[in-house]
Amino acid sequence: MSTKENLVIIPTYNEKENVEAIIRAVLKLADPFHILIVDDGSPDGTGTIVKNLQKEFPEQLHLLERTGKLGLGTAYITGFKWALDQDYQYIFEMDADFSHDPKDLVRLYHTCKIEGYDVAIGSRYITGVNVVNWPIGRVLMSYFAGVYVRMITRMPIMDPTGGFICYTNQVLSTINLDKITFVGYAFQIEMKFNAYLHKFNIKEVPIVFTDRTKGTSKMSTGIFREAIFGVVMMKVWSLFRKFSHPS
Repeated sequence: MSTKENLVIIPTYNEKENVEAIIRAVLKLADPFHILIVDDGSPDGTGTIVKNLQKEFPEQLHLLERTGKLGLGTAYITGFKWALDQDYQYIFEMDADFSHDPKDLVRLYHTCKIEGYDVAIGSRYITGVNVVNWPIGRVLMSYFAGVYVRMITRMPIMDPTGGFICYTNQVLSTINLDKITFVGYAFQIEMKFNAYLHKFNIKEVPIVFTDRTKGTSKMSTGIFREAIFGVVMMKVWSLFRKFSHPS
């Protein structure tokens, strides 16, 4: 197995309560994963914690520090480009706050590596509503956002706003990352929509999403509003662009 097969990208902003625990949880998995932390200048010292852990995990743990809170989407794009430069074959998105169970990384990896899919999505809604500790209003907002996205884009994905994903190197090499424009919920939709339009094989893998118990959520009404209006813009743009699966 290549030593640079799997890279988990974890954006952070003020995650000092979670970052060491999530790093250790990922690095102790049976399948080997490397981690890239993309920290947006966390004033709480998140970056310093990661630097100290790099002494213990010099080959597996990487850190990119950015100045200021620049947004989830740009953090992932920065991470994707770094991963491609390093020639990682399977690139994962995951939150720092344990809302995504690190053990499910193995299932996403096997979906792409063994089953041959190009994108594996950790889905909260493919087998019902599998969300723990969210208020009912947020559950309904998230679920019906998915209904809205499917209606506008015709993309048959039950959890288009989810952020627990495995992309193959080929997918991220094919999508023009410099054309990805959104930063929040809409970023997650835009990435999946691009993969769908390029005719990559996508599979949703059922997960249980558990809301964070430490730290503060970065969700805002502005991020959600971006998704509502962004979906229409994505659909319009798609009508004027050509998409093809790489031969």
